[in-house]
Amino acid sequence: MPAGRDPVTGPDGDPVVVAALQLACRAPSVHNSQPWRWRVGQRTLELHADPSRRLPATDPDGRDLVISCGAALHHLTVALAGLGEVARVHRLPDPSRAGHLATVERMSQQPPPADAALVEAIGLRRTDRRRFRPWPVPAQLLGELAGTAALAGVRMDVVTDPAVRWALVRAIRTAAEVQSSDPAYGAELAAWSGRPDGAADGVPAASVPAPGRVPGQPPLRAFAADGLDQPAGDEPEESALLLLSTPTDTPLQWLRVGEVTSALLLTAAREGLGSSPLTQPLEVADTRELLRSRIVPAGHPQVLLRIGWPSPGEVPPTPRRDLADVVDPLGPQRGRDDQQER
Repeated sequence: MPAGRDPVTGPDGDPVVVAALQLACRAPSVHNSQPWRWRVGQRTLELHADPSRRLPATDPDGRDLVISCGAALHHLTVALAGLGEVARVHRLPDPSRAGHLATVERMSQQPPPADAALVEAIGLRRTDRRRFRPWPVPAQLLGELAGTAALAGVRMDVVTDPAVRWALVRAIRTAAEVQSSDPAYGAELAAWSGRPDGAADGVPAASVPAPGRVPGQPPLRAFAADGLDQPAGDEPEESALLLLSTPTDTPLQWLRVGEVTSALLLTAAREGLGSSPLTQPLEVADTRELLRSRIVPAGHPQVLLRIGWPSPGEVPPTPRRDLADVVDPLGPQRGRDDQQER
């Protein structure tokens, strides 16, 4: 890159692009790995997977990586709409480059009215692993979320049957046992969690409540914890468990699921609800198959979400990498990325 020229913030930088990318990079990702790279052109932005940030023990087939990038893609389109721009998305535009997940064109036309509350929700959303309150999620909101998923070709099942919810809890526990028996997984989890203040990625210790059983709460991943306040109470939490699935199991479907995941989490945050992913049973082949057979026999389960009314108090935002670490100018990096994708 020529001296003095930064693709985002330098003399050729566009303040709309800077603002949009800052919001896009607030997207959730597996272990807060932030596995995306952006290429900035005159009127286009390319989204690429960063294979150096894949978690092979947790995510052996790269599915969580692509889902994470899909969430960032949706965050970007929401941000651009909020900044008064129309975004046209081309997904997986180059079959010869598997890591090139999307190209976003910034269109010079009058955009439809943006959902300002959804844009604001980008800054409000947190992964909340604390106890949720004993209040049900409104059925009307669940219907809105299901409709949003359906528009993208993704099925959303609300797991309400007590027997199926119990099977789901057992699947989470079984998956945790399988993963904990793998030394590579243990090393990976230790490397990506329990991060101190000032870390740019990973799961901060201060964002995880101390371990302990919460009535009504499905088991959560055993991240290293620093004692985020866990609200006391005897009443069981009332959370909605949402399983997203697709008719096929391809990178394009994974990307779409990531976009839908972002849309659902931002909508929940807009309405004042908290959320956290429960991805462990989908990372182990046997438990993923169990969920498929019990809930979506004609599809492929991709993401499991827990949403509910949050307890009082703040969950600190997780850190994000500097834009300079995730953004390149469009063009010069292609040869290097072609090598990484092979």
